[in-house]
Amino acid sequence: MPVLVVARDDGIATLTLNRPDAMNALSAELREAVEKAFRELAADGTTRAIVLTGAGRAFCAGLDLKELGRGGMGAAGGGDMIQAVRDFPGPVIAAVNGFAITGGFELALACDFIVASSQARFADTHARVGILPGWGLSQKLPRLIGMGRAKELSFTGNFLEADVALEWGLVNRLTEPAELVPTCQALARDSLGCEPATLRGYKQLIDAGFAESFGEGLSLEARSSAAHARGVTADSIAQRREAVQSRGRSQAGG
Repeated sequence: MPVLVVARDDGIATLTLNRPDAMNALSAELREAVEKAFRELAADGTTRAIVLTGAGRAFCAGLDLKELGRGGMGAAGGGDMIQAVRDFPGPVIAAVNGFAITGGFELALACDFIVASSQARFADTHARVGILPGWGLSQKLPRLIGMGRAKELSFTGNFLEADVALEWGLVNRLTEPAELVPTCQALARDSLGCEPATLRGYKQLIDAGFAESFGEGLSLEARSSAAHARGVTADSIAQRREAVQSRGRSQAGG
C-alpha cells in the first residue's frame, strides 16, 4: 500500500496519510511523498483546494521516532514538506480524524485551517521527547490560542480534547467521525466558487500579513488592494455580482 493516498475530484484533492499501523508517523518516505504530492498538485493547474487527513485512528503521530532512533535527528528533515504545504496556492484544510501529536500537530497547523472529528486529540510533546519544534508550532500556536494556553500545552505535553480545541479557537468546527472528510470536501467546494486569482492573492495576503506587525499588515493590504484594483473591470464585477447574489438567496432560503 502507498504511504500516501491521493484522490482527485473536480478541482479538489484529498490526501490521506496511510501508515495506520504506525499512527501515520512521518517516516522519511511519507515526508517525501507529502512534499512531492503538494508540489505536483500546485503545478498541475487544475487542483484548487486540498483536504489532508489520516487513515485509522490518528491524523499523524509526528516524526517516526523508531526511524530517528536509528539515524538520529540528522535524519529528521521535513522542512521542505511543511513548506510545500504552505506554498500550495489554494486552501488546504486539515481534516484531523484522531491523534495529532507533535510533528503531526505542526502539520495540521501548516494547513490554512483545521476541522476536527469529535475523536481528535492534540498534543505537543517536543519537550518530553527532548527536541525543539522546527516547523512553526512555537510561533503559530500562541498566535492562534494565546500565549498562556500554548505554553500550557507545550510545557506539559498533555492532550487537548476536541471540544476544548474548538472552544480555544484551534479548530474551526467539530464533526462526527463519519462526516469529517465530507464536511471538509464541502468547504473546499465552496472555495471553488471564488474567483481563482483573487482567492490565491487573498491567501498570500493573509499569510504575509500574519508574519508582520498589525500596522505593517494594514499597509501591505492597502498596497495589495490598490495593485489588484487596477486590473478589475466594471464588466468583471457585474458578472460576479449576479453569482454572489444568487448564492446569497440560495443560502438564505429565498
